[in-house]
Amino acid sequence: MHPDEQRIRGRGAAANPVGRFERIAYEADPEFLEARARAGADDELWGDEEPPELATTLYRDPTREVLAHNQSPDVGFETSLNPYRGCEHGCAYCYARPTHEYLGLSAGLDFESKIFVKHDAPELLRRELEKPTWRPRVIALSGVTDPYQPAERRLGLTRRCLEVLAELRNPVTIVTKSQLVARDRDLLGALAAHRAAAAALSITSLDGDLARRLEPRASRPDRRLAAVRALAEAGVPVQVMIAPVIPGLNDHEIPRILEAAREAGARGAAWILLRLPFGVKTLFADWLERHFPERRSKVLNRVQEVRGGRMNDPRFGSRMRGEGVHARQIEAVFDLSCRRLGLARRGPALETGAFRRPGGRQLDLFGA
Repeated sequence: MHPDEQRIRGRGAAANPVGRFERIAYEADPEFLEARARAGADDELWGDEEPPELATTLYRDPTREVLAHNQSPDVGFETSLNPYRGCEHGCAYCYARPTHEYLGLSAGLDFESKIFVKHDAPELLRRELEKPTWRPRVIALSGVTDPYQPAERRLGLTRRCLEVLAELRNPVTIVTKSQLVARDRDLLGALAAHRAAAAALSITSLDGDLARRLEPRASRPDRRLAAVRALAEAGVPVQVMIAPVIPGLNDHEIPRILEAAREAGARGAAWILLRLPFGVKTLFADWLERHFPERRSKVLNRVQEVRGGRMNDPRFGSRMRGEGVHARQIEAVFDLSCRRLGLARRGPALETGAFRRPGGRQLDLFGA
């Protein structure tokens, strides 16, 4: 095991910091920890064995509303569907981690090990789309956490939601870091035939070791590229997203990632700058210290440089792209690479004209 590997195998975070809404927290007695360290207990905790794994626990999410709506000017969608809350991929930088604090949990290990599952998502989605008041629009899968995280392989909630969308021909976009999306190329291909589907694979690095440390339970980069190829061959418009671009860590890989994406069949590409809201900034700094201590200062200084001297900038218009010289350099390299490779810098415009309401099925039997 690499000496900088985290003590909890397969996880992006190494701790469970107290949520920002909690008033009570547990703190170990400093004298106890000091005595334990003097006795060498920490060094002998696992001996020569690998550190233990933290098991994932799935909880039932009883929500009765499955679609979320937003009016953000820089997100790119208005309506989203998240079958899961929390994400087992464990990405060290994930901007969605603080959402678990609304549940009284931590943005750290809780976010990636305590997953809330919306078992009724397909039925709730159908109920919404079959309402007479439903206005066909693009639904994003997902707006917060990955719809193809490990639990999906067993539960199949995302596929069942796609079955509803394909039946009613409601347009959908997907963003994921998982090769599992290729499993559903039949449904996505059927929707794409009506210009009602698009997918984006998020590839942060082609370096397998960096990807494993940064996104410990997401698919390997080569397998994500294989998913790009499979979707493209099925007629699904595919983008590759470099998300996030981390100044001083993976920004130099932009041209290589785009070249690999184009070779795999991607039609377009996009990028998003690293975002570190609330407690994520501390979790990410801790991750750097554990895995790349020699780069920690450089990366954090670059982050502050593109964020106006802060670790995070939530303002619309700058939160996705940053500001300053280095941010402009990132954008210039990305744009130049896209032009050279013929990659579009925005996703395809999806159409709603093929949407069919359930009330029209009987007419379809008579050729109407």
